[in-house]
Amino acid sequence: MTTPAIALHSRPEVFKRRWAVLGVMSVSLVLVVMSVSGLNVALPTLVRDLDASASQLQWIVGVYALVFAALLLTAGALGDRFGRKGALLGGYAVFAIGALASSAASTANQLIATRAVMGIGAALIMPATLSIIVSVFPPEERSKAISIWAGVAGLGGTLGQITSGTLLSAFSWPSLFLVLLPVVAFAAAATVGIVPNSRDEEQRPLDLPGAGLSLIAMGTLVFGIIEAPERGIADPLVLWTLAAALVAGIGFVAWQRRSPHPMVPLNMVSDRRVRIGLGVVAAVFAAMFALFFLLTQYLQFVHGWSTLQAGFANLPIAIGLMVAAPRSDRLVNRFGTGPVVTGGLGAMAAGFGVLATLDPSTPYWLLAVGMTLLGLGAGAAMAPSTANVMEALPTSKAGIGSALNDTSREVGAVLGIAILGSVASFIYRANIADTLTGAPEGMAETVKSSAGAGLAVARDIGGIAGTALQDAVATGFSRGVAVAFALSAGLTAITAVTVAVSSHRETAKAPRQSPTEHQALAA
Repeated sequence: MTTPAIALHSRPEVFKRRWAVLGVMSVSLVLVVMSVSGLNVALPTLVRDLDASASQLQWIVGVYALVFAALLLTAGALGDRFGRKGALLGGYAVFAIGALASSAASTANQLIATRAVMGIGAALIMPATLSIIVSVFPPEERSKAISIWAGVAGLGGTLGQITSGTLLSAFSWPSLFLVLLPVVAFAAAATVGIVPNSRDEEQRPLDLPGAGLSLIAMGTLVFGIIEAPERGIADPLVLWTLAAALVAGIGFVAWQRRSPHPMVPLNMVSDRRVRIGLGVVAAVFAAMFALFFLLTQYLQFVHGWSTLQAGFANLPIAIGLMVAAPRSDRLVNRFGTGPVVTGGLGAMAAGFGVLATLDPSTPYWLLAVGMTLLGLGAGAAMAPSTANVMEALPTSKAGIGSALNDTSREVGAVLGIAILGSVASFIYRANIADTLTGAPEGMAETVKSSAGAGLAVARDIGGIAGTALQDAVATGFSRGVAVAFALSAGLTAITAVTVAVSSHRETAKAPRQSPTEHQALAA
């Protein structure tokens, strides 16, 4: 008789190598997350080398997360049905093909297309990593392992920028994709050698209509959000795409209710721990990936930092994550999940509040204070929230449970980049408009398209006029970034209040123990 996947951690040969499996899954996770954030450092380079517009820059970053998020549920279901190890190895292959093609792209649109291929591979990889971890660790160690996994997920965003900055200081931007290939090869070889396979014994049919509806809903929503600043919110294309997103989203929910084999069984998200956990993960990643998208551009465009300097500027976030995430499990055991997550989100709100004060003259030490608070807060909030989601679901559904968690993570990331990036772009355009009064129409449109393009025009003009335009671009872009960070502070603060209220209500509903019960427990 075949041992069920739920008993994997009971096998001596699997139990002995569980920490090695966690290491391989962590490398795979870093590979995926680095590819979301690492390209942010290269955005100014892509403006110069590929003549990318602000909208194309957002799509170069956003299409990866968009395809990733849209396919995660399907990928998780595939892993549950056909085997999570197979899904992982297939994801490595697709990811490597996309990375190789990205390194050879010669236009911004080509890079958008090849990044989408990478997103497909990442969608197969990421849910498999967490579901395998849940399968190989016994219940008493599972929270600790998930905390490490969640910390690595946050750390990968910072490591991506540091790695990219280092590579760009010595090589051209294609190196950002070529460097991924040996990492993929190592992860694949290690997976073949030490990672056991697991699957859901129920073998549910795949929900193809649900997958199609979720892809349409997410794709049209993000397209509309990204294009709104370029075309205007009243543009027919923007309105039609947002309407299509609404219809597809409603259709997805309706289909999940009536389908005999739904992609997302609604009873899985009825648990309060799952709902709150997914909401926290989405909010944290929306704020953090908007930060990665905007802060590196601010440091390069406004302060004139190199790609290497901008990459290493994110070290305070990495330090905060490394301190808080591995210790979050112990904090939860002592204080409870609600207070720890609320405190983490509060620290994030304070960090974004610090960053919301930036202007062209803001010193780096002040930014470092804000980023340290962000790292500590994200580490404290993400790990317990992810553990809550996974512990509320049966181990046999680890793939779809992981995919739900990862979908909320990536939906948050892509919407954070799209919405807050669009807000920053809108504020920049509004601030630069007065400076461009009387300028030739073609030049004005170029300056409005992005801060990078505006600085390029200022350099071409030169002299007093060029310096004045450069100052206006820096001021306008700084104001846009500051407004986006203020909104991030509000988002994390509102999420903190929501978690605190929910935790208080849950505590109030809990039955009180009588003195006799306390004495019995003490005995």
